[in-house]
Amino acid sequence: MASQSQGIQQLLQAEKRAAEKVAEARKRKARRLRQAKEEAQAEIEGYRLERERDFQQKQQAALGSRGHVCAEVESQTRRRVQAMQGGQAQGKERVLRQLLGLVCAPHPQLPPNYRPGA
Repeated sequence: MASQSQGIQQLLQAEKRAAEKVAEARKRKARRLRQAKEEAQAEIEGYRLERERDFQQKQQAALGSRGHVCAEVESQTRRRVQAMQGGQAQGKERVLRQLLGLVCAPHPQLPPNYRPGA
């Protein structure tokens, strides 16, 4: 009986040690998974930053050339507006002279539908 009890105790201790080893293995596995996940996140973040930097550079290059085009368009627009204003100033004088000539020098005429003695 004592040998059976001793055998059972040994089996229980062996089972307990096995359970501890399994628990320790699970902990190691969980640690490795967590570490792998952190490494993957770091790698993803590095790749994302690299792509973001490339995108910013390409965007800056595109905006820089677009900015040059915008400046050129603004310059052309400014020149055209100045030319129009100059032409308007010249035409203004001519039109004012014409209007003043017509207003200040009236030519009285009878209306075409006027009937004397009616």
